Amino acid sequence: MEERGSKIYFNRNTLHCFFFFFFFCLDGAVQCRETMIEHIFTEPPPSPSFIRVPEFKNILRRIILGILFGCLTGFICAILFACLIRFFVRYMNRTPILKGPVIFSPKIAPQILQLALSNETQLLGSSPNGKYYRTVLDNGLTIAVKRLQPFENTSPEAQNKSVKRRIQQELEMIASLRNRNLMSLRAYIREPEQHRFSLVYDYMPSGSLQDAMNRVRENHLRLRWELRHRIAVGVIKGLHYLHFSCSPRILHYNLKPMNVLLDSEFEPRLADCGLAKLMPILGRTGSGYTAPECFQNCRYTDKSDIFSFGVILGVLLTGRDPLDPFFEQAARRNSLGGWLHHLQQAGDAREALDKSILGEEVEEDEMVMAVRIAVACLSDFPGDRPSSDELVPMLTQLHSF
Repeated sequence: MEERGSKIYFNRNTLHCFFFFFFFCLDGAVQCRETMIEHIFTEPPPSPSFIRVPEFKNILRRIILGILFGCLTGFICAILFACLIRFFVRYMNRTPILKGPVIFSPKIAPQILQLALSNETQLLGSSPNGKYYRTVLDNGLTIAVKRLQPFENTSPEAQNKSVKRRIQQELEMIASLRNRNLMSLRAYIREPEQHRFSLVYDYMPSGSLQDAMNRVRENHLRLRWELRHRIAVGVIKGLHYLHFSCSPRILHYNLKPMNVLLDSEFEPRLADCGLAKLMPILGRTGSGYTAPECFQNCRYTDKSDIFSFGVILGVLLTGRDPLDPFFEQAARRNSLGGWLHHLQQAGDAREALDKSILGEEVEEDEMVMAVRIAVACLSDFPGDRPSSDELVPMLTQLHSF
């Protein structure tokens, strides 16, 4: 720096140093300011516990609700899909409504059966539910045909296809039953013009138990206790098969001597198993073989079949028809069961026995025990009646009691 007069002058070097210092300070200020700004914006955020907890709860709630709604939607869709598949399977597996003969035996040809039914046949008998015929096929096989009453007379809705299909399903189920004490359904025919079914069975040369007992009462046939006992055992074995060996359980609904057929050796076979349930007209009459609860509250169970068996056993022991006017006067009991119960209480059970079968003392003891079994089966209370599972050993081992 030079001093000239009263003024001070800066030389070039001094001016350069001044500007260098000035710009140095300015650059430091700018860098300091940028550092402060960077520090402010890059400062770590506050603790998450004060800011992100509510947001986390909302997200968790949405996730849970989404899972729940997803599961519910999937469950509903699965149910709808299963119902759709079930409906489709039922539709595909439903029984077609057949017009021609449905055969279950290799010995019967459809053409031969139709030809035999169109020709003249021998009438064996009739009942409120249909007529029984005997006919011989061209191959020499003798069959029994039961022509049911037209089901258009039973109920207006019987014309519905679903009812016809249900009847065919039940008949196919009946045809699948296999037991030596049951009548085997060999074939059936639906006659569309007459709206009825014809059922084909093996022909039983000895007829029905009702026919046999009628001949006994007319002294045209003698049935020893041994044969009557065999018939009773066969009937209860047939019921035991229906009640305990079939799934689902099958009830007879119409057990009476007319529906107990006898082969050449008097071995019994039950007919019309389950048909009364299928067509209510088949046996809903006061035949004397129907359990009291069927009239009181229209309730039918396996114990109702046992009551019917008790009446059959009583008929075999006494030789009397349950509708015999004798019971209206005998001890004022008005029924076969009431009369047997009265005699048992009085110790006069032997008075109930059919005089034509009385013989050795051992047989009389067996028959008296059979009277007690019949009385138990004829109890007015279903719970007091034994089951078919209990009756089979009771009757088969009757001599050991």
